[in-house]
Parts: sequence; structure tokens; C-alpha cells
Amino acid sequence: MKLEPRRVEAFLRDPGRSRAALLYGDDVGLIRERGARLVAAIAGAADDPFRVSDLERETASRIEVELASPPLTGGRRAVRARDVTDAAVASVQAALAGDGPGFLILEAPGLATKSKLRTLIERAADAVAIACYPLDAAALTDEIRRGLQARGVQADAEAVRWLESRLGGDMAVTRSEIEKLALYAGAGGRVDLDAAQACVGDLAGLSLDDALFAATAGDVAAADRSLEIALGEGAAPVGVVRTALAHMQRLHRARLAMAEGLSAGEAAKSARPPVFFRREPAFQKALTAWSEAALAAAAARLSEADRACKRTGAPAETICRSAILGIAQRSALALRRG
Repeated sequence: MKLEPRRVEAFLRDPGRSRAALLYGDDVGLIRERGARLVAAIAGAADDPFRVSDLERETASRIEVELASPPLTGGRRAVRARDVTDAAVASVQAALAGDGPGFLILEAPGLATKSKLRTLIERAADAVAIACYPLDAAALTDEIRRGLQARGVQADAEAVRWLESRLGGDMAVTRSEIEKLALYAGAGGRVDLDAAQACVGDLAGLSLDDALFAATAGDVAAADRSLEIALGEGAAPVGVVRTALAHMQRLHRARLAMAEGLSAGEAAKSARPPVFFRREPAFQKALTAWSEAALAAAAARLSEADRACKRTGAPAETICRSAILGIAQRSALALRRG
């Protein structure tokens, strides 16, 4: 079954009699974190060789065997399969059909909505599917404030707004940066905008942002290089496409503001979420390269790419690269034409 968001925390603490959990979505860090919590809930420790079995995509065929094997030391075995795809459906189906005592954790970033694996888990009575997507604006604000307050640190509203524009795409990165910022401020300290920018800076897994700003500013080589880094760091292709869509929509809103009389600089400063000041030149350059109609058309193409990643069966990474580099090439051509 598909687990409702309000029940996720309780399940991660105690999976009860469930036999499997599928963790899917675009937030790879959140998937990894929840997978680790389920391992701890079942086996007590992630490094217990008798009660924890780690499988990669290439060894997913062993799922049935591992789930059926009782630990020599007693208790339940946690079988954690990473980066699984629909290729694992047969193994998972066979494992759930058996009566093995283990608990299966399936980590599947970027899994399609109509995936056979997701359908199998959602229909199973003894398995749950848990969505792991980036936080929305309100939840991200709460996460930032809670993370700092838990360490005795307060933050100015301006600093929180800036952090919202930098964090949120990956839960592991977000929490790591919050912890680093809290250590920087010290217990009882206060974070202002200068402190946030000095501490977090450009270190929060920003390769994807680099790729998108380069693409819409017409720098094809930089977009290609940064996209390669982002994918290498674990960014899910469908997540890249969706982030690109949000970026184009932000540009479109700013372009509409220009139609109402704002300059490119004023429109960039009024953008929401805020544009990091170091990226404002690239943002303004994009506003000169793209018309309202072109931005709307690009957003429509990205929406189609999002659907294609989930439905066509074509390699999602190929679709993603084509979409982003297509934007970069379109920008470069528009700027050359003046």
C-alpha cells in the first residue's frame, strides 16, 4: 500500500509486521536517510554482518535468497537493495510470495509513476511505498528553523529566505548544511544573511544550479560540464527536469514583471524564490535571451520530458540531457542573434 505522509515517521520507527518498504522519489538524500533508519529499526545497527544484507542493482537477483535467510544470531534480517528498477520485479515478487523472516528495503530514486515495481508494492498487503520528494517551501522553512533551534541557534528572516533558495533539493545536503551553519554560529548564536552566505556559500551541492543558470544564459559547455557533475553526484534525471521546469517558470514570472515596466535587474531582484546575488548576472542575461512565449514553450517541453522520463521507457538520463542542452543551445542562438 501507499503510505500516507502523516504515517511515515511512525513507520520508520517501527515497521511492525510489514515485510517490505519501497522508497521512491527525487530526493536521493531522503531515500538514503529513510533506508538507513529502517535498517536500524529492523537490525539495530547498519554494520551487523549477520542481520544486514546490502545489495546493489547488479545483485538484486539475490533479494529472494537474502530475505528467506534467517540470521544466525536471531531477530530479523534487513535486506537493503539500492538503486533498484523494474528489473527487480520478479525477484521482489518471489521474495514476498515466500515466508522468509527478513524485511526488504527497496531504494528506487526516480522511479516512474506507473512503474511495475511500485504497482507491485502498492498492491501488496504486507508492503508499503513511501514517497521521498524535495520539501515544499513551508516544510523547508520549518526544517531550517527546527534544525537550527535544536542546536540552540536562531536565524534572521532574511537569512532563512536566502537558505530556502539554496537548500531543499536533497535532504541529506540540507541537513548537513544546517548542521555546519549551527556549528559556525555556535550554541546561543544567531545567523544573519552574512553568516549564512559565508558558511553555506556555493558548497551545498549546487552543480545542478550551475547547469541550469549556464543553460539559460547560453553557455553550452558550462551547462554540459555542470550537468555531468550533478548526475555524477546522484541527481535523479527526472528531478533535474523538474528543477529545470521550476527554473524556467521563475524566469517566466520575471519576464512578465518586465512587461509591466521593471528592468531586467529589477525583475531579477524581485524573483521568488530569490536569486542568489552571484547568479543575478546570469539570470538577467537569460531574461534578455528569452521572450515570454519562448519561456512558456520551454516549460511545456520540460513538462513533456518529465512525462517521457516516466512513461516512454527511453533512458531517463538521455531525455534529461537532451532537455537541458536543448535549452542551452536555444539560449546561445538567441544571444548570437541579439
